[in-house]
Amino acid sequence: EPGSQLLFTNLHKVNDYRRINQYFIQINSNLQLGGYFVGWGETNAERYNYFFGSFPKIIAFLLYSVDSLWRRVIPKLPVLKQFYFALTKGKNRALSKAEILGRLFYCGFNIIELEEINNKLYYIAQKAADPKTDVNPSYGPFIKMKRVGKDHEVLNIYKFRTMHPYSEYLQAFVHKENDLESGGKLKDDFRITGWGKIFRKLWIDELPQFINLFRGELSLVGVRALSFHYFSLYPKDMQELRTQFKPGLVPPYYVDLPNSFEEIIESERKYLLKRQQKPIATQFEYFFKAWWNILVKRARSK
Repeated sequence: EPGSQLLFTNLHKVNDYRRINQYFIQINSNLQLGGYFVGWGETNAERYNYFFGSFPKIIAFLLYSVDSLWRRVIPKLPVLKQFYFALTKGKNRALSKAEILGRLFYCGFNIIELEEINNKLYYIAQKAADPKTDVNPSYGPFIKMKRVGKDHEVLNIYKFRTMHPYSEYLQAFVHKENDLESGGKLKDDFRITGWGKIFRKLWIDELPQFINLFRGELSLVGVRALSFHYFSLYPKDMQELRTQFKPGLVPPYYVDLPNSFEEIIESERKYLLKRQQKPIATQFEYFFKAWWNILVKRARSK
């Protein structure tokens, strides 16, 4: 009977399910609120460990590259994924730790315990809510991220994806587990891919935001457009001050180069108060100071 079970355990790896979300949603439906789901999956990191622990380096590199292309890349490409799933029925798909956990959060679970045993990631998840109804969780290379805009408007900010799929549902979890590092970023953020780190360093991931700029949703200079979780970490007065203006492409971070989260807040407060008094002059001042630091002093967001 739906909503009656207190515990569901399945020791078949989640990588073999063709429609993982449907599987998780069905379990959510069967469990009572607060009920537990125990399962496991094989992550990309564990697949890497298997190949490089079982074969000589050159052979391991070749096998892992082919495996990643076939089981990790092709299932995410618009046309080729149809061929892949028709041939494999979705079995033994490559999944990142972030995608497995992100799908669980998307389907209404919280993570209670994680344990890696013999190259397998075991999890205990607890039903906390009904599944989310977002139509387009991040999956392909070009994504839309929901952010807080002017007057608390919900903006769809365009970006190239630099995180594993479904990572956006893990922000509160990663913050709770790891907190923030210098520069205001989440510490030890396992959601970011290897190539994503390169994209971020070169600002390639930010290029699609020019779409938002041309649509009038962003200004050239302004505070960053924040996720709802990150926005909730700000003091109430700063939340109100921030939402009086459009977010921007070039943030005041590159002018003051703050380290701690508190310093970032004060840097933004100083910029926004100046902008209230002298809107045009402040925009020019911060634009040129930011690019001076970026081009001459090689300033980068951490």
